[in-house]
Amino acid sequence: MQAFTTLDSLVVPLDRANVDTDAILPKQFMKSIRRTGFGPYLFDEWRYLDQGEPGMECATRPLNPDFPLNQPRYQGAQILLARENFGCGSSREHAVWALDGYGIRALIAPSFADIFYNNCLRNGLLPVVLESAAIDALFRAVQTMPRYAVRIDLAAQTLKTPDAMSYAFEIDAFRKDCLLRSLDDIDLTLQHSGDISAYENNRRRQEPWIFE
Repeated sequence: MQAFTTLDSLVVPLDRANVDTDAILPKQFMKSIRRTGFGPYLFDEWRYLDQGEPGMECATRPLNPDFPLNQPRYQGAQILLARENFGCGSSREHAVWALDGYGIRALIAPSFADIFYNNCLRNGLLPVVLESAAIDALFRAVQTMPRYAVRIDLAAQTLKTPDAMSYAFEIDAFRKDCLLRSLDDIDLTLQHSGDISAYENNRRRQEPWIFE
């Protein structure tokens, strides 16, 4: 996965609470066994005016002009600002893959569903939890200031705004280290490849019939 150190980016607001994973990526797109290609279908039912299906050419589909991701002022944003309980519903990891495929690197909300939160961390996305008052202030700023951008510094665990406000956020030390060093679960396992090989070699000697 891609390492996360600092991020300077525009912020796109999604002023809705309890956004579930079926809204993030509707169920019909979960037929694929790949981890890529889901970005065009992110928020499909809100983003487009027609019914989306796997394999559709999204470049020619009619867009909902009222949806923030379609508005010119938010194009290129890598940070999504949301309300409480973002990512609730089913545990589908595909929702995170869709966000990542679209280009979202960080999410800011007062709370996230637990499984979704951990899926983000395992896939290189940073979920930033801030108090509701801070979230309210960010929504006001994004809506009043065109091309509003913030800086997220993972090492310092801070989010800084253009008007010099700084918000601290918490994150598990182990998951923070994994993000900083670009270590996913496979990378963490491979760090013990020597021990794994030694175990397999010892087992081959003790139980050779298993390997015949």
